[in-house]
Amino acid sequence: MNRSAFIGPILILLGVFLFLKGEVTFSTGSIFANFWPTLFVIPVGVFFHWLYFFILQRRGVGVLVPGGILLTAGIVCQLSTLFNIWGLMWPGFMMAVAVGLFELYWFGGRNRYLLIPINILAVMSLLFFAIFSIGSLLSSVFHNQSIIAIALIVVGGAMMLMRGRS
Repeated sequence: MNRSAFIGPILILLGVFLFLKGEVTFSTGSIFANFWPTLFVIPVGVFFHWLYFFILQRRGVGVLVPGGILLTAGIVCQLSTLFNIWGLMWPGFMMAVAVGLFELYWFGGRNRYLLIPINILAVMSLLFFAIFSIGSLLSSVFHNQSIIAIALIVVGGAMMLMRGRS
């Protein structure tokens, strides 16, 4: 395996982290605190995929379920850790199970009954992502009550002017 294919993404992730966090002192503790999913969870998920595609030569499809779950959960945890958005990213854990089961469906015998839990988990996850994202966005936009007060005054004034015209 090419060394730059492994080290390149790690350097990009480290550069993005430094850019977003500003002044951060690097120590063993801060590296483990911020990159534990990249160091421990994501490699195990990649290992399961490597095991299926290269060692088992597409015979042990069952290893893709934990592989997909760990890879997706690792990405969710890494994003949540870097940007401190745990309250927003928790539906990604439901999506992780859906991804693992979808890999079993896709590379396995295409058992159509697997699509039932896959779709339920994926729809629930996307629904919760949407609800919590919109809620987070609205709370950050309307955090300042003066904006709400100005909007109410403008809407009320517009309603009065429209009523006067008709």
